[in-house]
Amino acid sequence: MKKLSVLAIAFAAVVFAACGGQKNAQNTEEADSLKSFEQQQIEASIKMHIDSIAADLGKLKQLPFVQEGNGGITLTKEEKQVKPDYLLNANVAEEATTLAEKYRILSALNVDRKIAALYEMPTEDYDKAITKLIADINDPSFKAIDDANTLFETSTTLYDAMDENGRINFFWQLAAAALVEELYVMNQNTDKFLSTFTDEAVSDVTFRIIVILDAIDRLTAYDADIKPVAEAVAPLKVLNATSVDQMKTQLTEAKDKIDAARKAIIK
Repeated sequence: MKKLSVLAIAFAAVVFAACGGQKNAQNTEEADSLKSFEQQQIEASIKMHIDSIAADLGKLKQLPFVQEGNGGITLTKEEKQVKPDYLLNANVAEEATTLAEKYRILSALNVDRKIAALYEMPTEDYDKAITKLIADINDPSFKAIDDANTLFETSTTLYDAMDENGRINFFWQLAAAALVEELYVMNQNTDKFLSTFTDEAVSDVTFRIIVILDAIDRLTAYDADIKPVAEAVAPLKVLNATSVDQMKTQLTEAKDKIDAARKAIIK
């Protein structure tokens, strides 16, 4: 009798444990489901914000020294004879191994090709490197852009295409690399490259910095590849000029920060 009682108690304990386990498992599953729903809402909210940022970015004019035609800058015959020695060598493309690195190098080479053309330097090596990077990246979104040499402009058209193809994280890699390279180039000859800037153009640069840093910072929670980019460009938030004179001063003061950002993300 005593033996039966012990068995009964043991059986009851097993049943209770099983029921409790099922209940705990159910509670955990419900919690995970709730967490997943909340996470989805957060992600949707962030996505809406980033979409809005991209739309704002697309409305900004390109920096004058990378513009063509009206609004751009022109060099004298004498100025063109002094070739810049600070541009990236086209073969830097061969050093890019990860997909994120290839996007960034592509964008930076786009910018430097513009400067090379401005000084009437040969651009064939840039064209070959850019073409190869585009082939390696194999992003169908690029088909939405007529000229591959304008990918660095990160237009709304490009964003929409990359959104459709699930690559908006790489859109911001392009944007960050272009921003850093443009700031770096600008800092090499501020008197010339800022000569056609207006205070409005300077404000556009400041706003460009703000929105790109904001988007990248928000994406760090979802994309490990963008974390080092966020860390590299974060110091650039000191650039908040609203006038040409302020921009000249701030670029000089931030030279080391800009150089460090370039070395960190364009490699």
